[in-house]
Amino acid sequence: MKKREYVVIYEWAGSNYSAYIPDLPGCVACGDTIEETEDLMKEALDAYVEAYAEDGKTVPEPTTKVGSLAV
Repeated sequence: MKKREYVVIYEWAGSNYSAYIPDLPGCVACGDTIEETEDLMKEALDAYVEAYAEDGKTVPEPTTKVGSLAV
């Protein structure tokens, strides 16, 4: 599979962090720290891609873009 770069959204959920990839529904992770959540998100992404391959499906291309605005 060619390398793709996906946007990952990290959010503080009040008592832990959660993360998801908007372009890959169901690819989520959560952890006590941002670092733990990032590591778990990498594992989740690997599992997601593997499951798609086992099902003979093509992983969706990334389409989400990131920006920021100052107020």
